[in-house]
Amino acid sequence: MSNLSNSPPDASANKSQGTAVPRPSVIQLAIKEKSALYAAYIPLFGTGGLFIPTSRDYQLGDPVYVLISLPDDPQRYPVAGKVAWVTPAKAVSNRIQGVGVLFPDDEKARALKLKMEALLVGMLTSERSTQTI
Repeated sequence: MSNLSNSPPDASANKSQGTAVPRPSVIQLAIKEKSALYAAYIPLFGTGGLFIPTSRDYQLGDPVYVLISLPDDPQRYPVAGKVAWVTPAKAVSNRIQGVGVLFPDDEKARALKLKMEALLVGMLTSERSTQTI
């Protein structure tokens, strides 16, 4: 479906509180075809969201920074989202392991959601299965 690479886990010390605060992992997601975008798009997330296949372990609420490339678009769209669901390895129904990333409620994410929906015109009401909920 897409090219995907994760940066290594990273953590930085929060000097004021003396605790380690995990930094968001960075995921580069290149979606090359509209059918792949359809399979990954999460219409149930009001602010927007995508399913991202990954074998890395994530927990609900983990911050994730995603650089998204869309079909026929040279621009990369940065999104600082959060993990909203996790599909574990060996999930039922042969689901692909990965995470659902919820976009933030901001102007850039809303614009990206509208751009994705414009690419998916006529496909969003399809009965074809997706990788999402």
